[in-house]
Amino acid sequence: MEVKVLNISGKETGAKVQLPESVFGITPVDHAIYLDVKQYLANQRQGTHKSKQRNEIAGSTRKLYKQKGTGGARAGSIKSPLFNGGGRVFGPQPRDYSFKLNKKLKSLARKSALSYKAKDNNVVVLEDFTFDTIKTKNYINLVSALNLTNEKTLLVLPTQNNNIYLSSRNIQKVKVITADQLNTYDVLNCGKLLLTADSVKTLEEAFAK
Repeated sequence: MEVKVLNISGKETGAKVQLPESVFGITPVDHAIYLDVKQYLANQRQGTHKSKQRNEIAGSTRKLYKQKGTGGARAGSIKSPLFNGGGRVFGPQPRDYSFKLNKKLKSLARKSALSYKAKDNNVVVLEDFTFDTIKTKNYINLVSALNLTNEKTLLVLPTQNNNIYLSSRNIQKVKVITADQLNTYDVLNCGKLLLTADSVKTLEEAFAK
């Protein structure tokens, strides 16, 4: 698939980039995407939730009232889950939500997500660029020039560029990552995927391994 290369002013440079079929043109596998997104979201969970069981409640151990003759249930402890302030039955406990996925499956999921973006013409290729200074206005002008002001965008850079990253950090609906940070969730979560010419090469090399 051939895509025209734009500059940061949103105008065509006359150059074209070939999006590799092995990365942007495969038949998407929805189940692989589902598993990879599920793992990504599971890894975001801290798992620090905790409620107290009856053995962790601070309270008297005295029997509340005599065993017989009250006409009520035979309560033995104020810490019982049946009483207000007692322990909780089957409450949440700290746990690790992460789980393992094979590298080939994760790679397939990411290529599937990229293929969906290419199929829907939601991939924009920019010439390699940088900003001289860290200014939020620089990135706002870039997004505006591409007519993507109200669109959720993901910019993938070949390597870390602090001037671009820090200029974008304070803008809603905008995310900037490097090629090695690419994940299925971010690709699917954006409206337009912005790539630089070098990022396309970097992704092709990464998925070829």
